[in-house]
Amino acid sequence: MTIFTYYLLPITYYLLPITYYLLPITVNLYSYKHGGAPTRRASSGQEALIDFSVNISPISPPLPEVSLDSFALHRYPSIDGSGVRDFFCRRFDVAHDCVLPLNGAIEGIYLIPAALGLDSALVPAPSFYDYERACSTAGAKVRYLMLKDQEKFVFPGIEEISEKMKDVDAMFAANPNNPTGSRFPKEVVLALASRFPDKWFIIDEAFIQFVDDFPGASLMNDLRAFKNIIVVSSLTKFYALPGLRLGAAIAHPDTIARLLCFKTPWSVNAVADAVALELLNAGDFEKEVRRLITHERAKIFKRMKQIPSVSIRGYAANFFLARWKCDSSLDELLTYLMENNIFVRDCRNFPGLEDKYFRFAIRKPEENEYLLKHLQRFAALKETLAP
Repeated sequence: MTIFTYYLLPITYYLLPITYYLLPITVNLYSYKHGGAPTRRASSGQEALIDFSVNISPISPPLPEVSLDSFALHRYPSIDGSGVRDFFCRRFDVAHDCVLPLNGAIEGIYLIPAALGLDSALVPAPSFYDYERACSTAGAKVRYLMLKDQEKFVFPGIEEISEKMKDVDAMFAANPNNPTGSRFPKEVVLALASRFPDKWFIIDEAFIQFVDDFPGASLMNDLRAFKNIIVVSSLTKFYALPGLRLGAAIAHPDTIARLLCFKTPWSVNAVADAVALELLNAGDFEKEVRRLITHERAKIFKRMKQIPSVSIRGYAANFFLARWKCDSSLDELLTYLMENNIFVRDCRNFPGLEDKYFRFAIRKPEENEYLLKHLQRFAALKETLAP
């Protein structure tokens, strides 16, 4: 294919649906609350607030101390995030033409539905809200795949998902899912992609490095055989760099070429490009994070069984979804925790989690102990006062 024909393919193939331009965005940027929102970080005490609401690694990678001058900020960065691409190619053994660097995974989440011109999409609920918002703002109708507490928020079987896929042209999902911590096994994704070759499967692997069977659990190295799967990957969570937006879309080269037609130039800044390359030296850090999360996850899971007033779900990632089971309101618990400088994620704005659900990340051992102590203390107090 010549460069001329590549860029002048039929206009209906590449242009966004007209509804993308005409659709009113009914949910603006500030309408939905995410974890770690600065406006909610206020405690009554003098000690620093311990933020369990954001699902990032409890330790940070060793990065060199350098001045801003070393990043040559007087020059434009690479137009396509070459440093981020090099990281994914060298760290995860992904082919160069299968990587589209992003200004954080969130850029890909919004880019993909628009670039593919989606008309409708299946989205799990509860799940990360921006899958739904990204599809809606691109003009796609959203249908829900409801995950239920009585089934421990496990994804349904392939036949049930297949039935729902008949009415949509894409599925957005995460492995592991946020906020439930449940897995969407790659074998199921591959089977669905084979069964529906004309439909898209966009899989967010933001937390995949925390699972016990990484890298085998990831789809990143399976995509040369599937043009209809796109993996959205983030370096924010595992490497504890939410302030420095780092991510990539991983897909078949033909799919990457299609996304490139809509990709914003220079969206990856020079600092992000440079830091991505430094993360190639973080092998010992990666081992320590995995060791810490594995140990603390098992400890928390065991200890939470001793608090009957709180049930927990999810064991795959670096966080737990919890439900307050006492007669008292969740607001009482959240207020008590805030008074003790503990901030967890109120999950009642997730569809399906309106009934006393909250989420907390796995942090350092002493911080986890502090949270467990106060959960147990408040639960015991409420049980004593119960009629």
